[in-house]
Amino acid sequence: MEHAQRPNILLIQSDQHRYDCTGMGGHPFIRTPALDGLAREGVWFTHAFTPSPICCPARQSLLCGLWPEQHGGLWNYGGGLPLPPFEQATWTAALRDAGYRLGHVGKWQEHPTRGPAAFGFSDVVPTEAYGAWRRSAGLPELRPEGWRWFGGVDPVAPEQTRPFWLAARAVGLLERYAAGSQPWHLRLNFDEPHLPCYPAAPYAQLYHPDDVPPWGNAEDRLEGKPYIQRQQRASWGLEAFTWRDWSVYVARYLAIITQIDAAIGLVLDALERLGLADSTLVIYTADHGDACGSHGLIDKHYTMYDELVRVPLVVRWPGVATRGTVSDAMVTQALDLAATMCEVAGLPVPHHCQGRSLVPILRGDTPADWPQEVVATYSGAQFGLYTQRMLRDRHWKYVWNPTDVDELYYLVEDPWEVVTRAPDPAWAHVLSDMRARLYERLRAQGDPLVGNESMRRQLVDGHKLPR
Repeated sequence: MEHAQRPNILLIQSDQHRYDCTGMGGHPFIRTPALDGLAREGVWFTHAFTPSPICCPARQSLLCGLWPEQHGGLWNYGGGLPLPPFEQATWTAALRDAGYRLGHVGKWQEHPTRGPAAFGFSDVVPTEAYGAWRRSAGLPELRPEGWRWFGGVDPVAPEQTRPFWLAARAVGLLERYAAGSQPWHLRLNFDEPHLPCYPAAPYAQLYHPDDVPPWGNAEDRLEGKPYIQRQQRASWGLEAFTWRDWSVYVARYLAIITQIDAAIGLVLDALERLGLADSTLVIYTADHGDACGSHGLIDKHYTMYDELVRVPLVVRWPGVATRGTVSDAMVTQALDLAATMCEVAGLPVPHHCQGRSLVPILRGDTPADWPQEVVATYSGAQFGLYTQRMLRDRHWKYVWNPTDVDELYYLVEDPWEVVTRAPDPAWAHVLSDMRARLYERLRAQGDPLVGNESMRRQLVDGHKLPR
């Protein structure tokens, strides 16, 4: 394609934003007008899932289009474990080589020692620059109110907070790009709503803890579930928490999401003002979700509940994506977006990419052979190494825990995933079927976990203890 024909690409990603905490995702009262507007003008994906519900592996998968077990990033940086080198070919470098100008604003977790410039980005504003700016401006530090992981209220004006500061820097780059003729790709990565949450006062005042109803699984006793979930409660010191405690955090979580939405609105307004909106593909998504009190848990790690693996995904592409479309296609978000970026830019999807382009779905023509299930993997190390694999379709979710009991949820009757059906003989046929399907999927995507006889016996030969 010539430059004039190739769309610009704006990719906005937040950290730890769960699917159901958006207006279009079905939350009863959260205010996300910018994201809801994107959904009305584009395609909202109701079944988008992260390949791995942990920051660094998910973000690396988006960068290269590979499963974590293929690109080698199995856990977050900073945990004291050896880090495999991330040397994969990336679509961002391919865009640069094809004549795109690339900008990156905000959080970067794709490599422990190499920054965005090493992956094709020429214009970089790191999130760390905000802290330096805040200190130089003499603004007060963030101070927790109550338990430190629940955060507090940021005492500065909204425009002085990190989401707005990053959005303003993104707008500055858009103004530069609008003055040129080169196609561009801009990545805006928010640090929020990752805990601890510090919304500015005008946003914190929108949500009072007393008005936040409990999640449908807030009282989950974790019966029949892996021991490590109860251990995670203990490790965080959550055993005595009631909904009165959790509602404080959830209110701040909702507030910071609304604040991010307002910052996104400034960026979208700039696209319109600069005459870029019609020539720009806009994507919003997150790396993964947050337990946020669901199942009495916090953060992520060691679970495959929808609160963690299901993510918001909305795509607006004027003139191409059918406005107001709601797609229920089963999407492996990071891998499929990597393939999508290549096709959008007129580049061949690399043979190593393990995702599928979403462009046919955006055009309103979902392929007949589109997958009817998704897989997610976890090999994290927050409180010690632990491995999980998940297979989910629209009715069932199976979680393989090689060193503990497996989980099986009938999502039609139990969307909050409270009761595991794995020990129930009445569902043995479903359990056996999903184990076999998971095994074949893992083999196909080159997961080394099923490359030995012991693991094969668990999934295929039924050598897995029920409890």
